[in-house]
Amino acid sequence: MTAQPLPEHPDFLWRNPEPRSSYDVVIVGAGGHGLATAYYLARNHGVTGVAVLEKGWLAGGNMARNTTIIRSNYLCDESAAIYEHALKLWEGLPEELDYDFLFSQRGVLNLAHTLQDVREGVRRVGANRLGGVDAQWLAPDEVAEVCPILNVSPRTRYPVLGATFQPRAGIAKHDHVAWALARRADAMGVDLIQGCEVTGFLKDGDRVVGVETSRGRIRAGRVGLAAAGHSSVLAELAGFRLPVQSHPLQALVSELHEPVHPTVVMSNHVHVYVSQAHKGELVLGAGVDSYNGYGQRGSFHVIEQQMAAAVELFPVFARAHVLRTWAGIVDVTPDASPVIGTTPVENLYVNCGWGTGGFKATPAAGWTFAHTIATGEPHPLNAPFALERFATGALIDEHGAAAVAH
Repeated sequence: MTAQPLPEHPDFLWRNPEPRSSYDVVIVGAGGHGLATAYYLARNHGVTGVAVLEKGWLAGGNMARNTTIIRSNYLCDESAAIYEHALKLWEGLPEELDYDFLFSQRGVLNLAHTLQDVREGVRRVGANRLGGVDAQWLAPDEVAEVCPILNVSPRTRYPVLGATFQPRAGIAKHDHVAWALARRADAMGVDLIQGCEVTGFLKDGDRVVGVETSRGRIRAGRVGLAAAGHSSVLAELAGFRLPVQSHPLQALVSELHEPVHPTVVMSNHVHVYVSQAHKGELVLGAGVDSYNGYGQRGSFHVIEQQMAAAVELFPVFARAHVLRTWAGIVDVTPDASPVIGTTPVENLYVNCGWGTGGFKATPAAGWTFAHTIATGEPHPLNAPFALERFATGALIDEHGAAAVAH
């Protein structure tokens, strides 16, 4: 495949074309999944008559508010398969997109603090290895070798009894990932339209034939929804309901520090994850807030508990200062797994329900969603994640294995 020339300057970030009257495909949501879907529609399927509509600015939603963590060590075969496909794509994307988005395979530790944690971790390592996913079980002294600043003393309130470790996992700079996908999609003829909120759907009987937007009507052969946190709102506008709830998901960063944290550490029991960004900030987060909501703020008590857990694991961070906090909005399904596929409305497709796994799945979500939209049929990797599973009972339950749900 001949590489498309890239723009000499990143002017596309500020260029906001007037929408055309019609497109082959309209993608709602210019976050990581929407941009990846547009890119793979062009790259894999030759579909370039695509508009990506964003009510705010490019990648200004959850893509700018996520964990930056990338891993594939999920328990269920269906989950591990799609996340492992994503990880393999991640490994080649910087060269493919010709953009250094600071992909760093520094590994991810999932700590065990109880006998149940140990049993679950050992089980997950075995399942990962059987599925071809790199995974190791580490004893406490081996955990300390991977992350020397972690407190593994047996006299702590939450002693570390061991940990799973995926060496190929890591982090990437989320906004740079968005720019990399956007500039390549832009170079291939995709229209990236900001400040364009979808307010309704145009229908011909039971078929969607376009969208109503704040910038006018746009007709489309097919429409894909990739608006994390707001999928249920869009589905209601289209005339059906999704089995998802929207929750705030909080995170924070500290001021800059010298590099001291060599990996990513996650603990389900004390409910926190800690990594260090390339610039030096500590990046910390926890699970979703228990209440439903669309606020991108979160609640103070969750942050307070998160900080207590972090200092318990990393006493060296006790004097670090919080620089800023924020929250994204995540769609959560009953089985903690995504929905990717068709909907009850013809020509309308949905990609939602990733919970806290959305960023790490970005390239695979785009790859499979693009295939589904282009062909009208699911890719083998996203076929198990069809909406129909909630009627048939073929659920993919990743609640316990997700580990802090990240």
